Amino acid sequence: MEIEKKTVAITGAAGGIGRAISRQFIANGFRVIAGDADQDGLDSLALELNGSGQNVWGKPGDLRNKAYCEELVDYSIQTTGRLDVLINNAGIITRGNILETTDEDWERTFDINLKAIFYTCRRAVGHMKDNGGGAIVNIASCWGLYPGPGHAAYCTSKAAVAAFSKCLGRDHAGDGIRINAVCPNEVNTPMLRTGFIQRGFNPDTAIAELNKSVPLGRIAEPEDIADAVYFLSSDAARYIAGTTIEVNGAKPVY
Repeated sequence: MEIEKKTVAITGAAGGIGRAISRQFIANGFRVIAGDADQDGLDSLALELNGSGQNVWGKPGDLRNKAYCEELVDYSIQTTGRLDVLINNAGIITRGNILETTDEDWERTFDINLKAIFYTCRRAVGHMKDNGGGAIVNIASCWGLYPGPGHAAYCTSKAAVAAFSKCLGRDHAGDGIRINAVCPNEVNTPMLRTGFIQRGFNPDTAIAELNKSVPLGRIAEPEDIADAVYFLSSDAARYIAGTTIEVNGAKPVY
């Protein structure tokens, strides 16, 4: 095992943005500990990225389980000897105003979008503080900074992620740990397309309409988010801590 080779742990690694983030870190010489509830997705990610040797280790599990959140960090250290970067990418989009939001909707949204980040960050900060520092990037949302209509649980959970990331960034910059959040708007992912299908829309047509609403001419691709995430994790962002970065093509939320 090359102990000098850096390690990143990524949640939601089998999804659209997670895959792009994984590819970006592999391209820059990292080892990836890939967390996700989708075992088949993790297997396909490993098949894609392990062609030149062992680059990805999958760790399937449920982020609603505190033990799994902590084990993901521990597994990174046990497997590779270190943890340099943590990317909390996993999340769900829950639609509906308060009258349309069930108790289960609310609890599941906060369990995955916020509580899991608390557990992984607490475990990672404890390790990084004693091992020379590191970087953490949490995926929040422009919808958390500027809440849009009909997404009460989602917007609130992502607002909390943004505030939490700023709090941690200020608390632990002195420990050599840079903690920030990336805030996308719409991203062309399988999750976005599935959402359109569930609501009876043609996803290609819906995305073409969304593209017209963006000043830069298109919604984000997963790679646009991955580039921002990697930048914040890298030495190029060595003086950036405790902030949020909007990656939205200059599009307002609504």
